[in-house]
Formats: sequence, C-alpha cells, structure tokens
Amino acid sequence: MKIPTTLKHKPVVVSENYEKVDGRMAGNTDAKGLSLGLAQWNDRGKVDISAKVWRYTGEKWSRQSEELPLHRVLDLSILICRSLEHFREAYRYENLYDPEQPVIDRVGLQGDAMTVAVCTDNERINEDIKLFNQALSDDGEMIGERLSTLSKILKDMGY
Repeated sequence: MKIPTTLKHKPVVVSENYEKVDGRMAGNTDAKGLSLGLAQWNDRGKVDISAKVWRYTGEKWSRQSEELPLHRVLDLSILICRSLEHFREAYRYENLYDPEQPVIDRVGLQGDAMTVAVCTDNERINEDIKLFNQALSDDGEMIGERLSTLSKILKDMGY
C-alpha cells in the first residue's frame, strides 16, 4: 500500500510492505508502512526528521499512526536491548528483579544518563514482569532475528 505524501509528515525513505513483516501481526495488521521523513511538527526554518508507523483502518489513514523523532526510536532500541540483557539473567531473582536494586542500568547520553529500571510503582509488577518475561521468551526468535540484522547493519556501518 502506498504511503500518502500529501499529509504533514513528508516521507523520504519508506517501507511500504510493512504489513508483511510486522512481527506476530504480519498479514493481519493495520500497520501498513514505515517511513523516515520530515516531521509533521516542523515550523518554518526548523527541520526535524522523524520515523512514522502508518496505520490504515481499511477505509482511511488512522489518527493512531505514530510519529517519533529518530533519537527516540534509537532510545527505545537501547531500552529494549538493556531490558533483554536483564531478562537473560533475571531467573536468579524470585520476582525476576532485585526489589532493593530495581535500576537495571544508567546509559550515558548527552552528558547525563538514561535510567533503565523495573517500574516498582506498578502495583502489579510481580505479576506483570512474569507476563513480560514470558512474552519476551515467546517472541525470542523473532526479536533475535531483528537484533542480528541490526547488529550486522551496524557493523557494516562501522559501529
């Protein structure tokens, strides 16, 4: 499905067949495309790049389509990777984390650090973390395939 070019987000690089590879929802998803382009929130003289997930309801492009600045997409990737690393060893804890040390990591960015931590404010964290861990396990092959691909691309780029 062709991504629209007449809306406020201006696509530059697109993946128009995303519905075929959208994880467990592949073939049955409203996420029809991904794009990198000029952000919809740009003002005159200011140009930001954003990533967008294009969702289509079957009749029109959805207002639930998401647009994120590229640095936030990368920050989410960092959050995912540090979380995956935590859950590899989480079995050592009764509730899959140390309640005395819920901080998983502090990742240095821009002269400060992004904290990665178990959300102890969640009143059902002990139940939810087990469900989360199981979902990570269930999707391990799919996530691993994408991480391997990302790793190869990053290595090819010199990172």
